[in-house]
Amino acid sequence: MNYKNRRVAINRIILTLCVISAMVGIAFLFWILFVLCYKGFAALNFDIFLNNTAPSGIEGGGLKNALIGQSMLVFFASLLGIPIGVLAGTFLSEYTHKSKIANFIRDISDIMMSSPSIVIGAFIYAIFVHPIGHFSGWAGIAALAVIMIPIILRVTDDMLTLVPQTQREAASALGAPRYKVIIGVVYKGAKIGILTGALLSVARVSGETAPLLFTSFNNNFFSMDLNAPVSSLTVTMFNYATSPYADWQSLGWAAAFLLSIFILGINIMGRLIIKKRR
Repeated sequence: MNYKNRRVAINRIILTLCVISAMVGIAFLFWILFVLCYKGFAALNFDIFLNNTAPSGIEGGGLKNALIGQSMLVFFASLLGIPIGVLAGTFLSEYTHKSKIANFIRDISDIMMSSPSIVIGAFIYAIFVHPIGHFSGWAGIAALAVIMIPIILRVTDDMLTLVPQTQREAASALGAPRYKVIIGVVYKGAKIGILTGALLSVARVSGETAPLLFTSFNNNFFSMDLNAPVSSLTVTMFNYATSPYADWQSLGWAAAFLLSIFILGINIMGRLIIKKRR
């Protein structure tokens, strides 16, 4: 076999292995989605949205308290994390673009994005929960916001960098101060990318369980008091899916299905926004 034929043979072998690996991965993905939709959709009913979680042995429980608690945690975490992330990304892109401190912050942000979320939960527990002496919804919000900030920071930094420098110079030449250039020109040119990054960060924190175990913990009763433990859909799903009771396991599958649909919807929305922009 000459050199050319050997290269063609090796290329075909590698291509075949790649196709097989991709098919195996896709097969497992569809298997997971099928089981999730089959068991989760079968467990859905109106009682899930109307009733709170019930004690073991009592039928008719729902997930109303968990759904509302999860919505509160994600909503307030977004109110806290998105503005901080956007402002931090603006600072890196517009004020310290190529400085050493900006590169250092970018490296730290990348490390935080790749670090396990349970580490952030333990950190918030050490500085927030332990000094106070009890779990609270605010601690859970702080943990989710810390997870969101580096994601939004990096997306904002990258999107603002893509705005042409000539647009900034043109606005400055007309006499606009720097903050007006950023708000009226730079943000307007990068708004689609920033919005997409915010949506993806919301999708990321919506499925987090480990940080909430250290911070907001859980609550089997309906409560909107963020100074106390708050129920969340992810922790409730974890507790119910690992329980020995069939009715709780059914609610756990329903919670997993609802959470997956929510996260899938956010990701599809982000894709549609990007496609519309293009």
